[in-house]
Amino acid sequence: MVRRLMVVFAMGCGVARAQQPIGTVGIQNANVAGALEVSNGQAILVGNTTVTARDHTAEIELKRGGTVRVCATSGLHLTSGQGATGQQPLMLALDRGAIEVQMAATTHDMVMTPDLRFTMRGDGPLDLQLRVTRNGDTCVENRGTQAPVLNIADQFGETSYVLNPGQHVLFEHGSLKEVVDHESSSCGCPSEPAAPTMTVADALLNAGDASKTAAEQHPFPAAVSAGLAPVAVPQAPTGDLHEQVAATLSSGEGADSLTPAAAPDPKGKTGEAPTSATAQTTTPPNSPPPTPPRHGFAHALGRFFRKIFGD
Repeated sequence: MVRRLMVVFAMGCGVARAQQPIGTVGIQNANVAGALEVSNGQAILVGNTTVTARDHTAEIELKRGGTVRVCATSGLHLTSGQGATGQQPLMLALDRGAIEVQMAATTHDMVMTPDLRFTMRGDGPLDLQLRVTRNGDTCVENRGTQAPVLNIADQFGETSYVLNPGQHVLFEHGSLKEVVDHESSSCGCPSEPAAPTMTVADALLNAGDASKTAAEQHPFPAAVSAGLAPVAVPQAPTGDLHEQVAATLSSGEGADSLTPAAAPDPKGKTGEAPTSATAQTTTPPNSPPPTPPRHGFAHALGRFFRKIFGD
């Protein structure tokens, strides 16, 4: 749906003419696909482009003025056209994740999610924070008293909602009929930890950390805690007690057998853990002597050869 609307928008804006650059983004913080040029570590976005932020926020500097911050792990589609006044109409399509838009918006601009479509009732300084979670919850904050009024419609055009300047709402599951009017959670990028300062001595002591990957150095990034990225299955901490199943391979008189060994029970019969560090086994008085262990097939085979060839 989003891709089809992007094509329609592009045709309506006359992108068949010579394209003007939309903006630039640093390739060190984002994966960029589509029409682009690369120069001095910057991707110059031309035409239909997709910017996917890595584990940090990727900031797009718009050619028309303003910025779009693509939050960590989020993906944003950008399309532009030719405007009659020389300013490019811009469409931003967010699949999942979060963005922060700061630009001088016009009535020709559009912002989209998989469920909703945002247009401006008038020109004005747009300071928009938008977040879409995996279940479709859409958090929107139209910041600033001078911000343009936003018309919000669903993709089928059956329902609409007017978002005034300074209003902060949540559309549950992307539905305009399930609105939390006074949302308090942030709709923008999650806060990222500041890079720690390191002395020369610390750098020498921690030289071995340079070989670690970003995932090893930051096992729980802010994007995961904010719901923008899938959560990995946590590993059990070292030192905890776990149930384990062991198996011993023994040889009987008939055939080999694989016998599972029971996991040790840390508690005694009374339910209390033993107080002694070393467990001791005692034999009750007047008990029969222990049965000598039976020898298996390998031992019998050895005795057979010793009888033939001597000890």
